[in-house]
Amino acid sequence: MYELKVTSHFAAAHKLREFQGRCENLHGHNWFVEAVVRASELDGIGLAMDFGVIKKNLALVLDELDHKYLNEKEEFRTQNPSSENIARLIFDRLAPSISQASGGRARLHSVSAWESENASAKYVDE
Repeated sequence: MYELKVTSHFAAAHKLREFQGRCENLHGHNWFVEAVVRASELDGIGLAMDFGVIKKNLALVLDELDHKYLNEKEEFRTQNPSSENIARLIFDRLAPSISQASGGRARLHSVSAWESENASAKYVDE
């Protein structure tokens, strides 16, 4: 199994509803995002997938979140825009484009959303 990783980032504000603590207040993060793609075989020129294609598709997804108030996005009107839910949202939006761009040879395995240098959440497709 081959594993490719790309990273990117976005900045956004949010608040966690019903959270008993400071994160219930409006605040922001500079999220660091890691996407992991897996493939069991390589193409004819020895690639699992072009890194540039993964980066481009991840950038399109993150552009929807960048410099936004996440609680106002439709996806987070009823669920908290927690790092866990953000990782899952990015995964769900990115996965189809990875599969399509690779001709089904590669698939998105996981997405991690780091809200700080020492705190992250990961969504893994199992």
